[in-house]
Amino acid sequence: MTREEIVSKTNAVFAESFEIEPERLKPEANVFLDLGLDSLDTVDLVVAIQKRFGVQIRDDDRVRAIRTLGDVYDFIETIQKEQQG
Repeated sequence: MTREEIVSKTNAVFAESFEIEPERLKPEANVFLDLGLDSLDTVDLVVAIQKRFGVQIRDDDRVRAIRTLGDVYDFIETIQKEQQG
C-alpha cells in the first residue's frame, strides 16, 4: 500500500469515526490538541485502524508515542511492513 493510500484511508477513519472535517486532517495536526481526541478515543482509533487496514495492534507502546496525524501515518506504514513480513 502506498503512502497516499495510507493517508487517504486514515483520513477517512478520522472523518467517519470522529466527525472531523477533512480540511483539518493535516500531517502536522496534533491528534489531541488540534483534532480533539482523548485517551478513550485512541481505543476507538486503534480498533478502526485494525479494521480498515487489516492489521493487528496489540499492546504496542508505539501507540502511546503518537502525537500528530503524521505519526499515525508512519505507525500504520511500519506495522503493515512488519506484518507483511
